[in-house]
Amino acid sequence: MSLDRRVRVVFGLLLFPLPLAVAAEPPIRLKSPDGRLAVTFRLDPQGRPTFEVSRSGKPVAAGSLGLEFADGGPIREGLKVIGERRESRDETYKIPVGKASSARDHHNEVVVSLAEAAASGRRFDVAFRAFDDGVAFRYLIPKPGDFVLVDEQTELSFPGDPTAHALPLDSYTTPYEKYYETLPAAAIGPDRLIGLPILLERPGGPWVAVTEANLTDYAGMYLAGVPGSPGVLRSKLSPLPGRADRAKVVGKGPHPSPWRIVMIADDPGRLLESNLIFHLSDPPAIADTSWIKPGKTTFPWWNGYVLDGVDFQPGVNTATMKAYIDFAAENGIPYHSLDGLDIAWYGGPIQPKGPTDVTKAAPSIDMPELLAYAKKKGVRLRLWMHWKALKPQIEEAFATYERWGIEGVMVDFMDRDDQEMVRFYQEMASRAAAHHLTLTLHGAYKPTGLERTWPNVLTYEAALNQEYNKWQPKGVKGTPPYHNLDIAFIRGIAGPLDYHHGGMRNVLPEDYRFRDKAPPVQGTRGHQLAMYVVYLDHLPMMADSPTAYLGQPGLDFLVEVPTTWDETRVLRAEFGRCLVVARRKADAWYLGGMTAVEPRDLVIPLDFLKTPCDADIQTDDPTIGPTALLRRRERVSPTDALKIAVPRDGGFVARLKPRP
Repeated sequence: MSLDRRVRVVFGLLLFPLPLAVAAEPPIRLKSPDGRLAVTFRLDPQGRPTFEVSRSGKPVAAGSLGLEFADGGPIREGLKVIGERRESRDETYKIPVGKASSARDHHNEVVVSLAEAAASGRRFDVAFRAFDDGVAFRYLIPKPGDFVLVDEQTELSFPGDPTAHALPLDSYTTPYEKYYETLPAAAIGPDRLIGLPILLERPGGPWVAVTEANLTDYAGMYLAGVPGSPGVLRSKLSPLPGRADRAKVVGKGPHPSPWRIVMIADDPGRLLESNLIFHLSDPPAIADTSWIKPGKTTFPWWNGYVLDGVDFQPGVNTATMKAYIDFAAENGIPYHSLDGLDIAWYGGPIQPKGPTDVTKAAPSIDMPELLAYAKKKGVRLRLWMHWKALKPQIEEAFATYERWGIEGVMVDFMDRDDQEMVRFYQEMASRAAAHHLTLTLHGAYKPTGLERTWPNVLTYEAALNQEYNKWQPKGVKGTPPYHNLDIAFIRGIAGPLDYHHGGMRNVLPEDYRFRDKAPPVQGTRGHQLAMYVVYLDHLPMMADSPTAYLGQPGLDFLVEVPTTWDETRVLRAEFGRCLVVARRKADAWYLGGMTAVEPRDLVIPLDFLKTPCDADIQTDDPTIGPTALLRRRERVSPTDALKIAVPRDGGFVARLKPRP
C-alpha cells in the first residue's frame, strides 16, 4: 500500500467515532523489526503524551508531544487515547539517483489517536514508525476545515549528558552558512536556534542524530533549549512572514506534519549509510527518470572567471563561456554553468531588488550562438538565477529553457524555510520536472527528502561552503579541514551536498589567505579529491579555472569518478578526525578518505569486495607539498587491507575494479 493510500486510510478511520479507552491506560509499545529498538508511548498523570526510545533495553531518547493552534491554544495535556492502529511494511524500492540504487524500507508503525477529555474534545493523532536504525514520529491533524498552527509543543531529551555537534543560527532567515559548534547538549539554552541535523555523542554510544523528513506544505523545524530544563530541546517552527498572529502553518485538515527522525547507530558512519529520510519521503512523482543525468559541471563564478593566455577580457561574455565549454568538452565534463559576477547572465543584478527577465540574456551573451556552440561540442548548459527573478515567470522561463535544450538550473538566495518557501520548493521541483530540467538549490535549507519525490532535484548547499575561502567577513576563517569534516559528518546526514568542489590551489590552514579571484582551498590535494566520494553530490562542480587543472595530478580521477551510486559503505568514522567512505558504481568501488587535525595511518580491510581487484590509489606526498600526489597500483583481494598514510588535513582516493 502506498504512503498516500495509507494516510488516507488513517484519516478515513478518524472520521468515525472510536471507542474510548479505559481510564487507566496501559503504555503503547512499538518495536523495530529486529526487536532492538522500542518506542513506548504513554500519557503522564496530567494527560500529557510522552514517549521513550530504548535500544536493547537501554534508554536513548525521550519526548513529550503537543500542538498549539491559534484557535483554542495548546493541546498538550488532559488528553485521552481514543484509538490505536498498527501496520508494518517490508518493501525494497529503486532509487533513480542516490547513495544506493535501491533501499529496503522495513518498519513497524502505530498511529495513536488522542482527544481532550474536556468538552472541547479537540483531537490530534501521532504516528510512530520504528526501523532498525531509528524511529520517527509525526502529527496528523484530522480535523476537516481550516486551521492555523502557532507552534508544535515537541520536546526531546537524551540521557547520559551527551555532547552535541550543532549548527547555531542567527534567525529563521538563513542559508545555514555557519560553523558547527561542539558543546554539552545541556548548554543549549532557550536563546539558541539550532539548525538540523544535530548530532549527539554519548560516551560508550550510541550516536544519535535528529532531523526531519518529508517537509511538505509545512514550516521547517529548529531546536532550542527549554528554560529551567537543561538538556531538553524544544521544536521551533519557522514563522510565516508578514503575519501578526504568530502563524507557522496555515492549512486545511486532514494535514500531516513532516516526520521527526531520531536516528541511532553505534558509530556516526552508520548514520551516513542510513536511508531513513528516503523511507519517510513520498515516492517519486516522475514516472520516467531516464532523462535525469547526474554529472559534473563547471562553475566559473567561484574562481572569478579566471582564464590565462586569452586575447579577450574574461567575464560574463560569449568568448569566456566558449572557452569554458571547450575545457568541458576536452575533459569529458558534461555541463557548463552560466552564472555571473556582479551581473547575472540574464542581465540583472545578482541580488535583484525586483523581478528581472530570466528568459533574456545580457547583451554580453549571445545565447543562440552559445547554445549552438555547446551543442556542437557535446556540452549542455546550466543556468543560475535568483529566486526572486524566477518566481514571477517560472512557467515561462522553464518552458523557454526546455526549448533551448538547457540541462538544469541553480536557484539561489531563498534563505528561508517557512511554509510559503517550502511550497515554492515543491513548485520549482515539479515545474522543472515537467520541462525536463534538473534543479540545484543554493541559499537553501537542509535536504528533507525532496530528492526522492523529485529525483530531478540533484543537490543542495545549506552549508558554509568553499566560497568562504574567497572572502573574510568578521569571524570567518574560510573552510578549514576540520570544518570540511564537520560538514561530512553532520550536514551529510541530511542528503546531497553542493560544496564548490575541485579547487586546485591547495594550502594548509596555517598558510591560508583569502582571495576572491582564483581562491585557495584549505587541505591537501588528496583532501579535496576525497570530497567527490565522501560527500554525496549528484552534480559536483569543477569550480576552478581551466588553466588551474591543466597537467594537475588528480584531474583524471575528478573526470572519472561517478556522481550517483549503487551502494555506499562507511569504512572508518572518527568524528572530527577521519572519515573513509566507499561507494560502488556497477562493479567498481571508489574510496575517499579525509583527515583533519591529526595524521592517520590507515589499515582498511577490503572484505566488502566480492572478487580480486586492481587498485589505483592516489595519496598525498607531504615531502613535496599540499598539491603533490603519490600514485601506486596494486592487486588486492577481499582478504587484503589497504595501508595508507594520510597526513594531517590530508586525504586519499582509490579506484578498485575487478581484474579482467
